[in-house]
Amino acid sequence: MAYELLHPITADLRLARQLADLADEVSMRFFNSRDLGVYLKEDRTHVTDGDREVERVIREKLADARPSDAFYGEESGRDGNSRRQWVIDPIDGTANFMRGVPIWATLIALVVDGHPQVGVVSAPALNRRWWGATGLGAYLDDDLSDSDTATDRRIEVSGITKLSEGQINYGSLKYWQDINRVEPILQLNERAWRSRTIGDFWPYMLVAEGAFEASCEVGLAPYDMAALIPIIEEAGGTFTSVDGEPGCWGSSAVATNGLVHDEVLRVLQGR
Repeated sequence: MAYELLHPITADLRLARQLADLADEVSMRFFNSRDLGVYLKEDRTHVTDGDREVERVIREKLADARPSDAFYGEESGRDGNSRRQWVIDPIDGTANFMRGVPIWATLIALVVDGHPQVGVVSAPALNRRWWGATGLGAYLDDDLSDSDTATDRRIEVSGITKLSEGQINYGSLKYWQDINRVEPILQLNERAWRSRTIGDFWPYMLVAEGAFEASCEVGLAPYDMAALIPIIEEAGGTFTSVDGEPGCWGSSAVATNGLVHDEVLRVLQGR
């Protein structure tokens, strides 16, 4: 308790992990459900009953535990004007979720004065959860059936210094086509040792674990990115937009081990 008085972020981190527990319980009830409701939103993306229920449960818990904090969720929007804002993506990877592919997660972040300070990424269908908080490090729990926090292991980015020796991820080529940036992606592929196109949260967590050196994506919203940032940064990595802007408020993401970040940005910016 004394430690939490000196470092209140630990209380927020504990709450974020409790929110992840609640979210996992709800999301796994809906995953692979034969009567899962799937709907098309105005932006032509999909939402399911699972997305909506996970966000509802998280929002309800936060209203009780942190009534003065602001809220920003993918499905229900923004509420409140506090300098402390919880940013939630109830199901990151909805397309996977509704098709029975286990690569999806609930993203939970606490953003203070515009900067993500706490991040939890929980992927119950993969039996994995990552978390990080400013000054506290980044961790992976790869056995969600065991609630003992002592089993969490600290993670860190790789020490690879050259893109030619690195493994990268660039998401969906279609989104790069939509903004006329295919040529930089082709250049990035040529420079890297190996490339993959895993979508959503997972490649960023692989950067934090040291399995990938870089992951980049465009067409994102703050709730797609906020929870990733404390984990990437506390693992020793760097997170910016394609234009080099720190934080989650741009529409793109470049996460690296830090050592290849400038090289990746130069390629993506066509320099």
